[in-house]
Amino acid sequence: MTLVECVPNFSEGRDPHVIAAIRDAIASVPGAHVLDVSSDASHNRTVVTFVASLEAAVPAAFAAMQVARDRIDLTTHVGAHPRMGATDVVPFIPLDGATMDDCIALARELGAKAAHDLGIPVYLYERAATRADRENLADVRRGEFEGLRDEIGGNAARQPDFGSAAVHPTAGATAIGARPFLVAYNVYLGDASNLHVAKAVAKAVRGSSGGLRNVKGLGLDIDGQAQVSMNLVDTEKTPLHRVFELVKSEAAAHGVVPTWTEIVGLVPERVLLEAGARHVQLRGFSKDMLLETKVREAISGGEALDVFVSRIAAAAPTPGGGSVAAHAGALAAALTQMVAGLTVGKKKYASVETTMQETSLRASTLRRELSSLVQRDADAYERVRSAYAMPREPNTAFAARETAIRAALLFAAEIPLESARAAAQVAELAANAAEQGNTNAVSDATVAALLAETACKGAALNVRINVVAVDADGAAAGAILVVEAQQLVAVASAHARRAEAAAERAMLSS
Repeated sequence: MTLVECVPNFSEGRDPHVIAAIRDAIASVPGAHVLDVSSDASHNRTVVTFVASLEAAVPAAFAAMQVARDRIDLTTHVGAHPRMGATDVVPFIPLDGATMDDCIALARELGAKAAHDLGIPVYLYERAATRADRENLADVRRGEFEGLRDEIGGNAARQPDFGSAAVHPTAGATAIGARPFLVAYNVYLGDASNLHVAKAVAKAVRGSSGGLRNVKGLGLDIDGQAQVSMNLVDTEKTPLHRVFELVKSEAAAHGVVPTWTEIVGLVPERVLLEAGARHVQLRGFSKDMLLETKVREAISGGEALDVFVSRIAAAAPTPGGGSVAAHAGALAAALTQMVAGLTVGKKKYASVETTMQETSLRASTLRRELSSLVQRDADAYERVRSAYAMPREPNTAFAARETAIRAALLFAAEIPLESARAAAQVAELAANAAEQGNTNAVSDATVAALLAETACKGAALNVRINVVAVDADGAAAGAILVVEAQQLVAVASAHARRAEAAAERAMLSS
């Protein structure tokens, strides 16, 4: 399963009932799993960490945002941490099998939905930012809720990416983004009398003041303790041990020694292992030296795909051809995304950089859609089976059965039609990638186009096979679905031929 992490921050750290409601909203979404809930009364803030499939990530985050909108009032909120929204920030982080483009697509989807359904203006930040001046969260949140409330309507620079130019009266605005894994790391410097030292150290450490790149920091008074509060936004480039060493050195210049440190939320094991290896001066350390790494590799490799293939091979009607067609389309989208990724960032293809970035994002969205259709197609068949199992007697029951069968068959035809629509779009993206993308990957793009064509043809066949079984009362509605399916196949096939032609040209010129 492809997973992303989501770490939404909420402007409530004191009311356990509100915090529990937010957590439960996320946990109630199938495919989403809450890993950690960290609340701080002084900050009056809660950080929830959850992982989810690509299909579940947006629904889970949205459910939490809805609870926060309804139960958090920023007009009465007081806390040490800067904030501009009830749901202040929602970052998506790629995990197993996911890419940054997947997370950017999720951020856009959630932003549009939150603005439309919840009335909350949304700003895209970090890797999802549409403007350079919004990459830094601190710039987006400048002035906090009160400042943004005053500026948003009259300052063009504060226009949101989604929603109207007015904050929600009580829930404010939300920043939604995509980023690498962030570690929230705090170093304490004794009692609050050292607050001026914490502020000086934070200024020396944070990247915006000339310190360490990928580090954001503030000096805060937390429960009578002087705290250097930091976000480490890219621990691969700026590791934890380097941050601590600089904090310790800067504090020593003021005659202060760190008393203790803490991590808020979860942290990748790599971060702590690298810090530990550095502390004991272990040369040549890598995760391959760990017993647990080898055990995980031995027991988990390829299992999910094997299970899916085994289910197809079983003597059961689901998952069947419709599900396989959708899965083929998802594979085609993934391959298209790969080709786009191999093109972006290459000087030779600078002229199509923006096009390939958008191709990757669209392919990511279509991949998620097609992956969800794998199960939806199987569910549609079960609906047909249940309709045929309804009683035939008496006459009223027979009529109800016929109506249910008709509705179920048309529904079962509409689901693969959705797959055909998505597959045709994938075929177009793949053909474009074959023509414009990295020529070293032209065969990959062509395979993607051919696979998308096959997915579209398979889905269209499933549309027809369901429509054929519909009675006369549903024939007209079914015929419309069949016509669209046939048109989509023609479109997908045309794009596949374009991709093949691009591959032939590339081979002839090599």
